[in-house]
Amino acid sequence: MSSQSLTLPAPVPTGVEGLDVILDGGLTPHRLYLIEGVPGSGKTTMALQFLRSGAAAGERVLYVTLSETERELREVAHAHGWSLDGIAIHELFPVGDQLDPESQYTMFHPSEVELAETTRRVLDEVERLQPDRVVFDSLAELRLLAGSMLRFRRQVLALKQYFSGKGTTVLMLDESSASDQGLHVHTIVHGAIQLDHLMPDFGGDRRRLRISKMRGRAFRSGYHDYKIETGGVRVYPRLIAAHYRRSGRNDPVASELAELDLLLGGGLDRGTSTLLIGAAGAGKSSLASHFVRSAAARGERSAMFLFDESQRALVTRSRGIGFDIEACVAEGTVDVQSIDPAELSPGEFIHRIRNAVEVEGAKLVVLDSLNGFLNAMAEEHHVLIQLHELLSYLAQLDITTILIASQAGLIGHMQTSLDVSYLADTVVLLRYFESRGEVKQAISVLKKRTGPHERTIREMRITSNGLDIGEPLRNFRGVLTGVPQEVDSHEADPMTPRAPLAPGVAG
Repeated sequence: MSSQSLTLPAPVPTGVEGLDVILDGGLTPHRLYLIEGVPGSGKTTMALQFLRSGAAAGERVLYVTLSETERELREVAHAHGWSLDGIAIHELFPVGDQLDPESQYTMFHPSEVELAETTRRVLDEVERLQPDRVVFDSLAELRLLAGSMLRFRRQVLALKQYFSGKGTTVLMLDESSASDQGLHVHTIVHGAIQLDHLMPDFGGDRRRLRISKMRGRAFRSGYHDYKIETGGVRVYPRLIAAHYRRSGRNDPVASELAELDLLLGGGLDRGTSTLLIGAAGAGKSSLASHFVRSAAARGERSAMFLFDESQRALVTRSRGIGFDIEACVAEGTVDVQSIDPAELSPGEFIHRIRNAVEVEGAKLVVLDSLNGFLNAMAEEHHVLIQLHELLSYLAQLDITTILIASQAGLIGHMQTSLDVSYLADTVVLLRYFESRGEVKQAISVLKKRTGPHERTIREMRITSNGLDIGEPLRNFRGVLTGVPQEVDSHEADPMTPRAPLAPGVAG
């Protein structure tokens, strides 16, 4: 048969939300697959979802169990609100009365008799039902019955050839085992899905999966977070920004505050990320709320993800600057989500952002704060790479992103626990400074990749009617140190011409 005459059949949906995205549509039909993981990682739940998907499509499906009873399987289904109607369940234990001493084998090794009997009962049930999908739970029991790895490998290979001839798609469940045992199965099956169960030092357990093998079908490699919830397993595919590349322009969006737009060189540009950085209480969140307010006035939707403050605190603060954010939430122009970092995996958090952008149509995304996000992912490796991927994805979709980061300290030397300024397209610095017995706030733009910006430092006041950006602080020197010095008009503006000196007076 020539390679041109070979075409891949339509994939078989797994029934697991998000998994088909990783598998580029699903599993290749009439093949043998392995799902392996520690107890409690969701193997049985995924297997039942696979069979329910087939039953819903009118296929004949069979669950062969050596480790769980039918009652236990139905209890699992009931916990998820499922019905197992249309799924045939075949229990393969016990073979005779295992606890009766007279039933113990004397002439043959138990593995020889029990393995042959177990295989015969499986094949009899398959011949009777002629299923399109089969789940075999579990290989750990079959391995014990085989007694040796050679007999076990031969048995799995025989089952693969048998089911292939029947045109059946088979899932085999197995416990995570040592590599010397697991590789015997990996070399036989068409594809393997590995489930990991992570236990961080604080917070809820986290789970992730990886496609370790998939013959003849493209798939999304790497680790993908997943969650077991009421209704089954839900997988959050790893975000790959390159899949969303598109051409676009970084059009500026005015903030409806003339002085702020002057600082920003026309406003925030679409498809860019802006970092608001400064001490606690310097006005970062209020400035972000102003941009949300401007977007709502334009009829655009915004999504705010709060790590550090509650939604109630946001409402109170917004009300204090004359922004009725509750009304915007009610009418659907603002979506506010409080994030519990102890219970949320990176994959689920990114899924929430994607849902806000792709489904809800948000044009502005606010992360308040970046410190909370980074602390939530403290045990995750390569967190900066994940953040870079997220910002690249949002940029490709022309989303304006605002990141808020707090610095340690109030006045003087300021420190940031993790420097992420290089990731942002625009960096806005907010600082406290002392002037004539008052603590005031200053705002300046340190960087803007997409165009020119004003390089002055302006005073920012937070009033009951919103933000007020003042004129450039030209009569001060050292505002960013927190304790500036007042200078005369010539020092403040060196372009101002001086009065001519009197004759004979040295300059």
